Parts: sequence; C-alpha cells; structure tokens
Amino acid sequence: MYAASTDTGLLFQGPEWSFELLEKTREAIQDIALNDLGLDVYPNQIEIISAEQMLDAYSCVGLPLMYQHWSFGKHFARDEALYRTGRQGLAYEIVINSNPCISYNMEENTMAMQTLVMAHAAFGHNHFFKNNYLFQQWTDAEGIHDYLAFAKNYIAACEERYGWEAVEEVLDAAHALQTQGVFRYGRPPKPSTEERVAMAKMREAYEAGQSALDIWTDATLGLRHEEKDLQQGDLQNRRDNLNLPQENILYFLEKHSPILEPWQREILRIVRMLAQYLYPQKQTKVMNEGCATFVHYYIINELFEQGKITQGALMEMLHSHTNVVMQPEFDDPRFGGINPYALGFAMMQDIRRICEEPSQEDKEWFPEFAGNPDWRGVMRGAWANYRDESFIQQYLSPHLMRKFKLFTLTDNEDSSKMVVTQIHNRAGYKSIRRDLARQYDLAYAEPDIQVTDADLRGDRVLRLTHTVRDGVHLAEKDKTEVLKHLRRLWGYEVTLAAVEYFT
Repeated sequence: MYAASTDTGLLFQGPEWSFELLEKTREAIQDIALNDLGLDVYPNQIEIISAEQMLDAYSCVGLPLMYQHWSFGKHFARDEALYRTGRQGLAYEIVINSNPCISYNMEENTMAMQTLVMAHAAFGHNHFFKNNYLFQQWTDAEGIHDYLAFAKNYIAACEERYGWEAVEEVLDAAHALQTQGVFRYGRPPKPSTEERVAMAKMREAYEAGQSALDIWTDATLGLRHEEKDLQQGDLQNRRDNLNLPQENILYFLEKHSPILEPWQREILRIVRMLAQYLYPQKQTKVMNEGCATFVHYYIINELFEQGKITQGALMEMLHSHTNVVMQPEFDDPRFGGINPYALGFAMMQDIRRICEEPSQEDKEWFPEFAGNPDWRGVMRGAWANYRDESFIQQYLSPHLMRKFKLFTLTDNEDSSKMVVTQIHNRAGYKSIRRDLARQYDLAYAEPDIQVTDADLRGDRVLRLTHTVRDGVHLAEKDKTEVLKHLRRLWGYEVTLAAVEYFT
C-alpha cells in the first residue's frame, strides 16, 4: 500500500476509489490522451463489475447480452474453479469495440489500478478500435449492442418454440464451424431488394414486440429462388451460379443447405456475424495490446511528471505493467511463445526511439520516418493502417530482433533434427522478420478450407477442398468431428479433399 500525500495537486490519495475520483482521474487521462497523444476515441462508458461478473464476461467471449449456450457455462465453471483455487487470475478490465466504447473495470482494483486500466482500455484500445482500418471495414461499432440484443432474444424465442435441444444442436454445429464462418478477403454479395425488405419487416416486428419468428418465416420462404437450369455435370456453370469456391462455409450453408428451416438459417447467420465481428481482433492482437500498453505507459508517466499521482501509485502501476510485458525465456515454465504485450509494447517504444534518436542502421532500414520529430503521428499512422502480419513486416527493427534474441528454427519432416536456419545478424534480419510476420498471418495459421462444389439438382454431395500448406494436414480426430457437424447442417454427404501447396 502506498502512502497518502498532502499534496493538493494529487488526483487521489490511498488505494480506495470512488466514482468521483474515477471521473476526476478520467478527465486528467483524457487531457493527455487527446491533447498530447492526439488520440481519437469513441465516447466512453466505464462500468465497475465484480469478479463473478468478470468471469461471466470471460465465458461469453467478452460480449455483453450474449445468447445462452452450454459452452459458455462450461467456460465459466472452469475459470471460476481456477480463480477460486488461486491457479488463475482475472483481467483488470475488458473493453468492448462499440460506440460508446464500454470498459468493464474490476471493483477489487485499487485506485491506482483503475487509473492504469482506464488509460489502457478507455483510451488505448478505444482509439485502436475506432481508427484501425480492419475495424472500420468489418465491424459496426454503433450497431453491435442492438444486434446482440436481437440475437439473444431471437435464440431464446427459438428455444421456446422449437425446444432447447433443437436450437442447441444447430448452435453446436455452427460453433464448430465458426472459424470457417468469416470472409477473409471479400464481402458477400449484396442482398436483393426483396431480401432487404424481408429483413426490414423482421426488424420492425421485433422492435414492435411481435413474433420475429413468424415474420422471418413468412417473409423469406417466398424469396428462395430456384437455381438456374443446368446441364448435368456442367461444373463451371454450377460453380458460377453458387459463387464457388466459397471460403465462408457458414455463409454457404445459410444460403444453400437443402434441409435447414428459416429459423435455423438465421442462427447460422448470427454465429457467423459475431465471428466476423471478432475476426479483426484476432488479426491485431500484437498491435492492439501494444497500442493500449504504450498509451497507458505514456499517460501514467505524464501524470507523475505533472505531480498528479504519487510515487507509490506510479510504482504500483509499473509493477503491474512490468508483469504484463514480461517475456519468459524459452526454458521458463511460463513460456508460451512470444508475449503479444511484450512484442507490441517493445515495437511501439522502438518506433519512438527511431523517430527521436535514430542510429545509422535505423536510417538505412526506415528512411521514411527515422528522425521524424512527429513520433506521435508516425505511431497513429501505424495503428491505423496495418494488422499484425504487415506491421511486423514493416516496423520490426534489427535492434529489436537482437534485443529479443530472435532466430528461425526449421523443422523439416525429412530430418530427425531441427535446424537453426537464420540468426539475428545482417544476413538473417529480413528472413527472421518475414518468418515471424507469417506466424501472425491467419491465412497461414488457420486451415484454408473452401466449398468447391455442390450439385443441388444431382447427388447433393457437398464437396470441400483443403489447401494443405507446407505439408500440414488437419488433425484426423478433429476433422471427423467437424464433418459430422457439417453433415448435420447440410443433410447429405460431405467430402473433404486435400490439395498440397508448398510455399
């Protein structure tokens, strides 16, 4: 516990927080965030929740108003048991990509920690959500709460009408396929005018308190158009008609499954819409956490320099900060790969260093911004225009590669030994940077499985193709289980062929 001070310029004294102190401190943080760092944020809504509420948010992937499913309860029971027995801690906060931006702060936090997490979440994450191009293109921050409310009530209504077992069967299958339920590169075709009218009627009925299920069923049953007449075996025409190949398997099932009822199709749509909403966060873990960690680190140091927090409060915050950005060694029991907080924060600090005190090496590698006095602008530009893979490829410096002692370890299936193929020297820098960046490219990290054919007027077999990269095949047990879910949603035979592709 840090000592109280009689300095009237302090924002708070002692560990206890109150809503008045939170608001006073938030205003001081906001002044630095907006007027010094130049951040651009959504309006903030900061809520204080208990440990049990935080566990509940954990179990529902951090989203409020989530629909019910047994897997969320399973996650809650597991996390609660680990937390109660001291084997797992809880996050100090959870932040929602929405407008207004919602931050959940733990009520057990001291005032110093509430200061840290407000700077981290309410301004760091908030700025990143609002300005990064992936979130701007793929998420609707203003509409997510309304959609979550609709999804929760719709699924509850389905459970009441069709029974929870029938609904859970569809949700189980959709959850098993949600990784393959996103558009990675393109957007789906725009709906027809009739489909937009049908959806509008459904929303109006829902808002008016009428039965959304009846409106959805009546309005959409008449919209399912017949497929074009095709000659048997005319694969190319069939593929063109179905917009194949299709990477979003849930989307294809929603639109073309021969057996699904309209309410089941809407549940698939709900699952894939939420998977799409969360997809940019999977692509920007290093950048998002790096941005928020850099912002909170800068702000708490500025507050101390301005005499607004005590040395004791700063030390408490820095203790937490140090724990978050620690990178365990490879032989440490805590090692689980590269810590995204550690790498992200280090890269943000390094960008500032290159702007303020560039070495000759920095000038050779980063002529566009080395020595640029506007490091804040350079940082904001990086946060807005990159994802993890491209950010690392563009900004990871030789200085940081040496600091992290990075090297490339190659595991060739033809050899019984792993080989160090690149080290952090002049010859290996670009290769190491490329190899590390690829680890954050979801196109390589997740399997490329696409729908390549479905003869709806013939045998109705759904044919999928897995493009195998560098000899990495699907785990047989997992593949078998997921194919069971696919057959349940398709209603007919499903095949999965593998095509080798080496980079």
